[in-house]
Amino acid sequence: MFALLFAISCSTKKDAALNRGWHSLNTKFNVLYNGNLALEDGLKELNSKYKDDYWQTLPIEPLKVEELAIPGIDAKGDNSNASFEKAEEKAVKAVQKHSMSIKGKERNNQIDDAYLLLGKSRYYSQRFVPALEAFNYVLEKYPTADLIHETRIWKAKTQLRLNNEELALQQLQYLLKKEELLEDDILEKAHTAIAMVYTELDSTDLTIHHLKRATITDKDKEQKARNLFVLGQLYRERSDIDSSQMAFQQVIEMKKIPYKYRIHSQIEKAKNVSDSTDTSALIKTLDKLIKDRDNRPYLDELHYQTGLVQQKLGRIDIAEEHFIKSVHTKSAKQFQQGLSYEELGNIYFDKAKFVYAGAYYDSVLSIPVANKNTKRLRSLKRKRDNLEEVISFEEISHRTDSILNIVAMSKEEQTAFFQSHIDALKEAEEKEAQEELNAGFGSFDDARNQPNNSGKWYFYNTQVLGFGTQEFQRVWGNRPLEDNWRLSDKSVFRDNDDEEDAEEITDVIEASKKYDIASYLDRIPTEKRVIDSIKTVRNDAYYNLGLIYKEQFKVYELATDRLEKLLSFSPEEKLILPAKYHLYKAYLLMNSPKAEGYKRDITANYSDSKYARLILDPQSVIADANDENSPENIYKKVYYQYEDKKYDEVLFETKKAILQYTDLPILPKFELLRAYAIGKKDGVDAFKIALEFVKLNYSNTQEGKKAAQVIETISVQ
Repeated sequence: MFALLFAISCSTKKDAALNRGWHSLNTKFNVLYNGNLALEDGLKELNSKYKDDYWQTLPIEPLKVEELAIPGIDAKGDNSNASFEKAEEKAVKAVQKHSMSIKGKERNNQIDDAYLLLGKSRYYSQRFVPALEAFNYVLEKYPTADLIHETRIWKAKTQLRLNNEELALQQLQYLLKKEELLEDDILEKAHTAIAMVYTELDSTDLTIHHLKRATITDKDKEQKARNLFVLGQLYRERSDIDSSQMAFQQVIEMKKIPYKYRIHSQIEKAKNVSDSTDTSALIKTLDKLIKDRDNRPYLDELHYQTGLVQQKLGRIDIAEEHFIKSVHTKSAKQFQQGLSYEELGNIYFDKAKFVYAGAYYDSVLSIPVANKNTKRLRSLKRKRDNLEEVISFEEISHRTDSILNIVAMSKEEQTAFFQSHIDALKEAEEKEAQEELNAGFGSFDDARNQPNNSGKWYFYNTQVLGFGTQEFQRVWGNRPLEDNWRLSDKSVFRDNDDEEDAEEITDVIEASKKYDIASYLDRIPTEKRVIDSIKTVRNDAYYNLGLIYKEQFKVYELATDRLEKLLSFSPEEKLILPAKYHLYKAYLLMNSPKAEGYKRDITANYSDSKYARLILDPQSVIADANDENSPENIYKKVYYQYEDKKYDEVLFETKKAILQYTDLPILPKFELLRAYAIGKKDGVDAFKIALEFVKLNYSNTQEGKKAAQVIETISVQ
């Protein structure tokens, strides 16, 4: 009898209460139950694998959609997993085994749930077109089902993933017209979905409006926490800091949410620091978070934000310590390391310690990223490229000074010096071995702080040599000592004797002989010809450093320091007058009384020179020049090159002219022509940057005004 009842109830073709009840129960508590469990497992796996980028505004839904050749049909991307496949299998099984379609009407009230599960599993597997088919089937076949509103939301989200934003918006707006009929959880899901749409449509105000409406209840704590977090970020973008702080504080106070939202809300609050912030309380909070062992995975971000706050308060040394700790935490993320390295570079740049700044910028640029063409990295690379000369020359000056200091010692002093160096090497051997494990300039700050041994002397400091002559020659070639040397053709070389001298003085102690004192003593130059060559290289470096600090970086204290040292070396005659002239100009810009002394020296002792005339009557330099070499004729020649589309030659000649005619009225013309050549060669973005330079530096000239007009024109286009 029981077997007969079982057989009758198993039939999907008989519309009886027993049949409907049996299939409904089996669908709900067997197939769909297991299917929904599989879907939950898939979501847990999906969320565990998903890595939020907290340096950007978070997406409202944590789903990374892969690029598909035919969007959403076949490819499953990284978000596909076995659990979603199992959920889909269970949904299909529910339909195949338990559907009771009798006379065109479905009698099993759980089949619409099966189709919804089918659509969700396909959605998370990023098969959006098949997912859309499942949701459409529910809307068409079960228009009065309890889950019809939820299905409309899922359909709209799927349309959004298929880049049909307008369709998604229409469907959600239609649903929200019935707002009073919707349950709280459905209402919040609808507002969350429409906020996703407005995010894609770049409507921040409407995104904020709907996210606020999606955070009323605690039905879905995790999504609420995420909505509030995004809300806080959007408020900050709109400069509504008070509302941003309130949103992040709400997340911090929430219970039973993923910890990542709570700790990052603390970090985001630190990003909102302003003049009205209680910074002492903020620093105490950050210090407490840093000491909490549970926050070890977030130490890189916590130290970085603490460094930014300390930097804002003017405590640069403390800020630097935190940026260094941010870089070296075990769990440091590469992008965060890049940000911390950049701040360290900026600190040293502001201190005019350009060698260290360049090293830190190199560390940023060496970090692998998906897109190296971002505005931030392009700007940083330009800044780093501008340091190339100063880094090379600082290393050359440091190296040659070291060699000449040792040359000046007595034999006993040299022996004592090297023995001290060797003893220190032995003591530091273990430490150095560990430091060598660190990559690139990631240990640059540690290398600066090592004992007074290998870090200060040329012959064994291979890290310092990394800045050295080989790199200089790679970039510039072997250049003759002359004004504007760096604009010379790279094919021009020094004579062979000087080249051999350079090779001799750049030799490095072999590792096997690093403790052999004779190996060091044997490498000390003794021939006058070699020593004079080293002095020439040193003087060249100091002269060019003076010009670079004066003309390019406007750091006049460093410029005068290098040029004054140059004169103390009794350099070649051809360097003395140019050095004195640039000292006069630098001290004049510093409002120093020393300017008058150099003016008297140049006009009295070099009265027939171009430099004396530049001081007394700059226009006479133009008037007295012969026609062929006058600045005006030089400009015409370069302009003709521009018209002939010889942009590389224009860039070369304008850079040469800009340095040569630093104090003459024609300078802005060369700067503007150079900007146009950059635009033709490198595109609109580079053109705008070059024009901005002309606009800011020559704002009162016709060229500066022309640059401003062109910027306005291309910005509108």
